[in-house]
Amino acid sequence: MLFKLSLKNMKKSFKDYAIYFLTLVLGVAIFYMFNSIDSQQAMLTVSESQRDMIKLMISMLGMVSVFVAIILGFLIVYANNFLINRRKKEFGIYMTLGMGKRQISKIILLETIFVGLISLAVGLVIGIFASQFMSILVAKLFEADMTEFKFTFSSEACIKTCIYFAVMYLAVMIFNTFTISRYKLINLLTAVRKNEKVKIKNPIVSILVFIISAVILGYAYWKVTGGVTTLSTADKILPVIILGIVGTIGIFWSLSGFILKIIQSRKNIYLNGTNMFVLRQINNKINTTVISMSVICLMLFMTISVLSSSLSLQRTMSSELEEMTPVDLNLYKTANLPESSIDQYTKKTINYTEEQREDSKHPVSYTLETNGFEMNNLKDIIEIPIYAIPEWTMKKSLGNYYEEAKAQFSMLLYDIPETVVKVSDYNKIAYIYGQDQYSLEDNEYIVLCDFDNQKDLRDKALKENSKIEINGKEYTSKYNECKPGFIQMSTSHVNTGIILVPDKFDLKEEWKEQYFLAANYNAKTQEEKEKIENIIASDESEFLKNLESKEITLDGMTKISIMEASKGLATIVVFIAIYLGIIFLIASSAILALKQLTESSDNKQRYTILRKIGCDEKMINQALFRQIAIFFMLPLIFAIIHSVFGIQFVLSMMSALASKEELLPSVIVTTVVIGVIYGLYFLATYLGSKNIIKEE
Repeated sequence: MLFKLSLKNMKKSFKDYAIYFLTLVLGVAIFYMFNSIDSQQAMLTVSESQRDMIKLMISMLGMVSVFVAIILGFLIVYANNFLINRRKKEFGIYMTLGMGKRQISKIILLETIFVGLISLAVGLVIGIFASQFMSILVAKLFEADMTEFKFTFSSEACIKTCIYFAVMYLAVMIFNTFTISRYKLINLLTAVRKNEKVKIKNPIVSILVFIISAVILGYAYWKVTGGVTTLSTADKILPVIILGIVGTIGIFWSLSGFILKIIQSRKNIYLNGTNMFVLRQINNKINTTVISMSVICLMLFMTISVLSSSLSLQRTMSSELEEMTPVDLNLYKTANLPESSIDQYTKKTINYTEEQREDSKHPVSYTLETNGFEMNNLKDIIEIPIYAIPEWTMKKSLGNYYEEAKAQFSMLLYDIPETVVKVSDYNKIAYIYGQDQYSLEDNEYIVLCDFDNQKDLRDKALKENSKIEINGKEYTSKYNECKPGFIQMSTSHVNTGIILVPDKFDLKEEWKEQYFLAANYNAKTQEEKEKIENIIASDESEFLKNLESKEITLDGMTKISIMEASKGLATIVVFIAIYLGIIFLIASSAILALKQLTESSDNKQRYTILRKIGCDEKMINQALFRQIAIFFMLPLIFAIIHSVFGIQFVLSMMSALASKEELLPSVIVTTVVIGVIYGLYFLATYLGSKNIIKEE
């Protein structure tokens, strides 16, 4: 009997279960998608280093999945609580007919299992098909070969999803049993007549709180934009985050205290149609849901900021990779090693062998040839020496802006010498890199810098005073700003400063700090390039093992390794951001939807009164639609305002990796994602509320 009753109840209450069902299906689908990446066909056609990156990404996604499961668990409990409260009168009738609380718990248990199994099945089906598109996305981001792509199913991800889902549902069942055991018959039968008590706030107090909260938020906004240079550590960022949370709560707390009063003074608006009813309903909702509205706003803010920033990061890194990796290979080594030196980081003494010191007197090509590397594997070889003049430090270059630079970039070593290169040597590098070449008079120098924040400070210093005295001779910067350029390849613009000096500049041999080599592989196909890459960069390379046995250090980077590492990092960030962003979006949308459905259920009698005073169904539906629209839009609007400043802060902190130019496409993608999911919940909420308040 209980089995049949549960089935009938589920069919009868199917519309009530719409939000619950939608949340479960989306949660299961997303959970499966992000945990099935390791089984996708794209994983089989990537390089070894990319495979390692993917393993790291899968490991991190596994850890994030635990957090996601906790969020979904709380969300399911919250949604289930709404369904129980919605049916209090029904349970009261069961009890008057002689049914015990244990039997009612069994009914709820069976209904929960039915809905859960259906949701799990539908979610897995959607997840399995959607994961195929995920495979294509992974392949595109890692530039994997998709010629042998085929449909795949991850039994491991399916089992993992079912286990996590079962654990979450076990928590729901325990919660349901506990909740039903606490109910009394009188409370169940009279639940429909009870509404939340609404306390009317003093308008003057509300206005004061609103102004104070707005000032707090304004200060927080300034700190994360204008004062971003002071937010270099977690202990400095945390107070700003707390201010943002306090300001958000204050804004929502104060809104209901004076918005209604303001609109009441505009009689033409307040008395038009059902506006009076709608505004009072909205006023009561905000008044009784301050904390939940604030939490939803902050979750939406996190969704917008995380998605936009991560997608911008990925697009920026992808667009800059080709520019920042113009050749196949960079190699460099320390020049003129002394008998011993003190490591500037560990402060430990390092003793060098005679073989190491002899090798350091020669350029990189000498090390390659004398240790068995075939030089015909390379072409377009350019070698230059790099110098460091002891008295020409970054501190000296920055002049009066040293203190400002130190406050902004406290980790940089300002007392070490600047990197100095002869202009003709740099032009050789610039030629094969496809960069601008420069010329200098005998008393001029040029500063190359493409790291934006550092460039701004150097530009200020150059405009104020660009004269500098070295070896008793005065030199002046040819330009009153830094020029673009770099020597070593990287993932983005991170050159903090290179000084170009005239060829006649007396650069002493003891100032020679490094030997640098740039070259391309003498190969036409990618496979041939990878063979040379394995010789010069692989952990299994006999050439590198030979160098290691002689304790000769030859550092470097290759285009292939930079691109693979960069794409791997960007992909990991994007995947985790999308995963968390969508979960936060689903959670905030579901909470909003359930809050509104609860309100519609509690206020059903008020809509009956509207009908009695002459409102037709069209007017009532319009009133309901406006209520839900305002209720959904309020936290989203404040979240968007927060995000405008939050995204700027994130981009400033990641200025070396992310570009503001790539922000617009990322914002558009984020808007589409939020629009689809938020819109689905809005539509389901409106239809569900419309069903609740309709005249029976």
